[in-house]
Amino acid sequence: MIDWELSDEQQAIQDAARRFAQQEIAPLAREVDLQESGFPEPLLVKMAAQGYFGMGIGQEHGGLGSDTLSMGLVTEEFCRANLAMGSILQRNWLCGHILDQFGSDDQKARWLPGMSSGALQSCTSGTEPEAGSDAANIKTTARAEGDAYVVTGAKQWTTFAGRADLIFVYVRTSQESKHGGISLLVVEKPPGDQFCPPALTGQPIRTVGFHGLPSYSLFFDGLRVPLDHLVGEEGRGFYQLMFGYERARVLIGFRCIGLAQAAYDVAFRYAQERVQFDRPIAEFQAVRHKLADMATDLTAARSLAHRVARTMDKGLRCNTEAGMVKLMCSEMAARVTRKAMLLHGGSGYALASDANRYWRDGMLMSIGEGTSDIQREIIAKGLLKGQ
Repeated sequence: MIDWELSDEQQAIQDAARRFAQQEIAPLAREVDLQESGFPEPLLVKMAAQGYFGMGIGQEHGGLGSDTLSMGLVTEEFCRANLAMGSILQRNWLCGHILDQFGSDDQKARWLPGMSSGALQSCTSGTEPEAGSDAANIKTTARAEGDAYVVTGAKQWTTFAGRADLIFVYVRTSQESKHGGISLLVVEKPPGDQFCPPALTGQPIRTVGFHGLPSYSLFFDGLRVPLDHLVGEEGRGFYQLMFGYERARVLIGFRCIGLAQAAYDVAFRYAQERVQFDRPIAEFQAVRHKLADMATDLTAARSLAHRVARTMDKGLRCNTEAGMVKLMCSEMAARVTRKAMLLHGGSGYALASDANRYWRDGMLMSIGEGTSDIQREIIAKGLLKGQ
């Protein structure tokens, strides 16, 4: 087996995360998936009590200031138990990372301690009907009026918006520049699907998988957001989001690895237990080769994710390599989960089977948070610039 060269502390973090995931997350996975229910509140409380939400936030604000690799190890173990529930941490990690870097002292003091403890839950709202892969094509406007910005427009695919206390909303404050006209506002709201009607309403979007972290369409109709909720300067929102995505894409890779590992695990067991033609199907060459391909895919993806996480932890820029992690790991997850489902035959097509859930969740990873083709474009631009 490969030695992943973890420090004693990192190994302890991974072991603890694995125990927590198997004891607290895995038993809920099938019910949450089949009922298409929201994130279980008791699990949120347990995660918060263990300090997991603070891993991505500095110690000066009540967090743990963990390195990227340690965050990745926790992410992998959690998503191995359930992709959606295991992905919850990255909401606060991404928003907290951006706020820590660009927020004012008052904003950091106001929100970061709660985000670190898990008392405040956050989410990101950037995507719109005409701003998907073209992330800068934002139409939602924010007009300064007195002591507030007046926000008008529509957003899509705002994951966890219902439960969130804070929505990091990317809005257009200027028409003079496409990328330079976008700003970031922090919108406070009560947790729950009521939002702040009539100025802010939301509608959940039904999806084939990723149940537990529902996404929403949001509608802003003159919502007033205090001027001091602007993060940094006007016109810097797009660049703030891209800064946050560099680390987020590496961590998304670990989410994909956790999901694919779970799919491989059930396929490996099933191949040894399922008997056809008087012998386990693992004895058939076609099945053995599928397992070999899956294991090779996983090992290669994990190696890349670990390497880039270590590079980031040295303080080096790795935007191109982060795109490689997201591309390789998400495509790998789609392949591995599909093979695991097909290996199960008819039972893999049943909604109640774990293999089916992994397959449905796996389809998301090469689409969400930057499609595979967008990652290829990021990588190609970086290569051509010599980065």
